[in-house]
Amino acid sequence: MSSNVVRLTKDPAPARQGPSGAPGLAVAGAGAGKPSVPLWVCSGRALRTAVTHEHARTAARLAVRHSMYVIGGTRIVARRTWEGRTATRYERMWRAAEAAGNYEVAAEWEERGQRFRDARHRRRMDLLHSPVDAAKGVAVSAGMGVGSLVALGVVMAVATKDVTQVVTPLMATVDFINLLITIVQVVWGPALAIGPFLALLALWAVGQHQQAAPTWALPERARAGEGEPITPSIVVKALRDLGVAPLRNAIKEMGDAGAAMLGPIRIAGCGVEVDVTLPSGVSTIEVQNRRRKLAENLSRHEHEVFITIPEAARTVRLWIADSGALDEPIGPSPLVTDETMTADYVKGRAPWGQDLRGDAAAISLYQRHLLITGLSNQGKTVALRSLALWLALDKSVQFLLGDLKGVGDWNMFDGVATTLIQGPTDDHVIQVTEMVEGAVDEMNRRLLAPPGTVFPALIVLVDEAQVAFMCPAKDAQKRPYGGAKANSRYFMAVRKIHNQGRAVNVLMWQGTQDPTNENLPKLVREGAHTRASLALGTESQARMALGDKAVDGGAAPNLLRPGLDRGTLVVASDGIAIPAGQASITVRTHYIDDDAAVAITDRAKALRDGVTTLHVIDKGEQRDPLMDIASVIGTAERVRTKDVLARLATLSADAYGKWSFLDLKRVLDGTCAEPYKSDGVMVVGRDRLARALASRDDDGSASAA
Repeated sequence: MSSNVVRLTKDPAPARQGPSGAPGLAVAGAGAGKPSVPLWVCSGRALRTAVTHEHARTAARLAVRHSMYVIGGTRIVARRTWEGRTATRYERMWRAAEAAGNYEVAAEWEERGQRFRDARHRRRMDLLHSPVDAAKGVAVSAGMGVGSLVALGVVMAVATKDVTQVVTPLMATVDFINLLITIVQVVWGPALAIGPFLALLALWAVGQHQQAAPTWALPERARAGEGEPITPSIVVKALRDLGVAPLRNAIKEMGDAGAAMLGPIRIAGCGVEVDVTLPSGVSTIEVQNRRRKLAENLSRHEHEVFITIPEAARTVRLWIADSGALDEPIGPSPLVTDETMTADYVKGRAPWGQDLRGDAAAISLYQRHLLITGLSNQGKTVALRSLALWLALDKSVQFLLGDLKGVGDWNMFDGVATTLIQGPTDDHVIQVTEMVEGAVDEMNRRLLAPPGTVFPALIVLVDEAQVAFMCPAKDAQKRPYGGAKANSRYFMAVRKIHNQGRAVNVLMWQGTQDPTNENLPKLVREGAHTRASLALGTESQARMALGDKAVDGGAAPNLLRPGLDRGTLVVASDGIAIPAGQASITVRTHYIDDDAAVAITDRAKALRDGVTTLHVIDKGEQRDPLMDIASVIGTAERVRTKDVLARLATLSADAYGKWSFLDLKRVLDGTCAEPYKSDGVMVVGRDRLARALASRDDDGSASAA
């Protein structure tokens, strides 16, 4: 045998006997020549290994846990019974209220306790008379019962003319009682045998529900604290262990062990909510800055605890989610489930999702500029698109839409939006900039209208707006399209709409990624009335997205989990219901996929009078003015000449941007589709233009730009 093999053999040498004289064990091979290991040592090691094995520990925890469930359940039932029959509960609540300094509540509990004692005394006095009353009641009941049965027998005897029927009901009752006695005799034995087990099972159920076992014996999930119900003692302990010395010392000095700090714990959606009044010397920011530690002390993940500042001084409001509740998806959008839903831009509210309480979160879009930002792939486009989908169901609302990502997320708005530009290149940025500048011209035209004129809403929506701000392209006058300076065309167009557009229902909606001062200038982000943010990387980005007031009030999109909290927004706006004293609200938005979005826009198109969507064009393309005029008129019966000119300029600023009414008239002269007056304004008719095109095609002629 090789020398490196170790084996145990009996040592033949008498000198190597064990302590009791029995032969010991020697190590042969590599261990030759060394003292042998006694048998009792090996047995001890084996026993220790067996006892400390995970299976043995699991079995021990199982036995102790279920035994303690029965013992703890017995203790809980006994305490409940004792408190139900004595005034202990009232005295405990009275002392707690008195310790908290709430003397009115203490007096109320003292009065309740006294009423309980009076009622108990009356019940005990009634017991002195109850035997006599019970005996009288039994005698009267028995007499009335026998009399009723005999009377029934007399009736039966008269009916059957058989005098023996008089006792039939009485004998039937006797037989029924005898049957009941027989059933009790049969069941009594098994019931006595099973009863104790049922009682133990009931006690075990109470103990199991209350987790009445040592922590080390509980299941792994319970040992980790996940799902632990939030109680006042748990909240106070979590605050005490937060690492704020003045707070810890104040709790130790309180006679009620910190109970006076807490308001009532209220159920709030998929969690609970509690207001905590901090002791003197402890600021709210000290608690806010320790959100993660507070969550861990409450046996929750960081994203399951939200800290906001209500109106009361030195108070923080804790919202604590049920363990794992925020990882569950919310239901579908009402836009998808209710095919009859319509929108009202002025009075309605868009169904956006649910707040943390589980209540519906709806937002008003009336005369509010909008900004949504966040990291890439967090649901920004879907959140922005869901608002546009709802507003599309108001047929009076017009859309100018630029998607600077260009992957088809907004394809379904073809036929809803007046303009739809999709693409990430500099040429697309130029087209989007000219689209926004066209909206500025429309805004200026509306501003010059007579006072009191009501205009339909015009939503200028740019998704991935950071591409426009970062665009290096310049026009013929060397003016940059991007940037944040006074000569930046896109920046200045957005600023003009922010400054005056709201008054005439011209609104700017933007979605942007990963905000910085370069790709989202300060003046632009602060011009939005509704600001929302998905998950962000840093607090400085959160301040850019939502503003200092919201972040100082507890808004923390930088603490949302990228990927896991996709679609969760922190919103700062007066258009959505925000709890009093808070500066923001967290909303879990509904997810509307592309197929559902197409179905919604199909309903929107059915409400509208034929919208022809203009798309981005190739600047080098040869234009056919007559065909372009027909395309911008679309399915409308007639369109005002100034609207035709505006649409042509949007279609191609290079070809039609400088056109006047005379240029339009020049092209249409001699085609039998010349502009004419209708209701006092000059218009171009669709049918006349169609006949002109048909006649031109028949003649084989063509128009050139």
